Amino acid sequence: MERKRKVLIIKTGYSEILDKESNSRKVSLGDVLRTTVLLNLFKNDSVTWITDPAAMPLLENNPYTERVLPYDFTTVLQIEAEEFDVVINLEKIPGICAWADKIKAWKKYGFRFDSKTGNAEAYDQAYDVLTVSSDSRLKKENTKTAQELLYGMVGAKWNGETYILQPNSKTQEAFDVGLNTLVGQKWPTKEWSMDNWDALEIMLKNAGFKVSRQDKQGKEILENLESYIEWINSSKLIISNDSLGMHLGIALHKKVLGLFGPTPHQEVYFYGKGKAILPEPIIDCIPCFKGKCENGKKCIETITPERVFEEAKSLLSSM
Repeated sequence: MERKRKVLIIKTGYSEILDKESNSRKVSLGDVLRTTVLLNLFKNDSVTWITDPAAMPLLENNPYTERVLPYDFTTVLQIEAEEFDVVINLEKIPGICAWADKIKAWKKYGFRFDSKTGNAEAYDQAYDVLTVSSDSRLKKENTKTAQELLYGMVGAKWNGETYILQPNSKTQEAFDVGLNTLVGQKWPTKEWSMDNWDALEIMLKNAGFKVSRQDKQGKEILENLESYIEWINSSKLIISNDSLGMHLGIALHKKVLGLFGPTPHQEVYFYGKGKAILPEPIIDCIPCFKGKCENGKKCIETITPERVFEEAKSLLSSM
C-alpha cells in the first residue's frame, strides 16, 4: 500500500491569491473557499490546513483534510516541530512566508520570504501568480481562472475539479432564488444598489418564484458562517455580487449568477451552472480593482434588474 504523503496547506485568508499583498488581518473567506480546489490533488494524503479561526467552518467537515488548525502561537510551535512531504504556502504576508520557510519539508510550493528585500517572493511555479497579483495591467489581461492558476502553482493541470465544501447538515431547498445582497467593507464598488435588489425581488415574486434575501435575515444567519452556508444551500439559484456568497453557491453546486464590475470575472468558473453578468457597455476602466469609483457612477449600476431577471428565468427554466 502506497504511503500517504504528509501535506501542509497554509491559507489564512489574510492575503488574496490574485490580489496585491496586504498586511491586514481581514480574512477573505471567499479566497479560502476557492483554494479548497487544491484538495482534489491530495485526497489520498494526510492533509493539515492552517487558517484563521474565522475560516475554520469552511474546512472542518472537509473529507480531504485530516487536521484544520488555527493560525496561532501554539500551532506555529507545533508545526515547526513536525516534518512534511509537501508544504504549500498560499499567503503573501512576509511574516507567514518567513515562518513557512522554516518548516521542514521535502517539497515547497507557493510563496517564500526574501531575506534581502523583506518581501514575499514566489517559488518558481508560483511566479505567474505573483506577477499577475502585483501588476494591475497583467491582472486585467489574465484569462485564466483562479483554479487554473492554483493548480499551476503546484505543477499540476486543472481539469475542472470543484471546490470542496461539506456543510454540517443537508438543508432542503425551500426557495427558488436567494438574493445575496451584501458586500464587505473592502469593496464597496462591488455593491449593486438596494433599489436594484428591490426591483429584482418584485419581478421574481410577481413571476411566481419563491425568494429569500440576505439583508432580510436575522443575526443568526448574518453573523454565523455555518448558518449562512445553510441559508445559501436553501435556494436553487443564487444571485450575488462577487463575494463569499457567490463562491459558496458555486461550492454547493447551485445555479449562480454573479454580478461583476470592479473585479475580473475571468477568474471565476461557474462549472456550467451559471454565468457572470457584466456592466453594459464595457468601458476601459473595467475591471479597476478599486474600492472607490473615480468616474462618479459605479459601473455595476449599469446592470439592470430586467437583465438579471431574464437571466434568472432562463436558468430556472433549465432546471
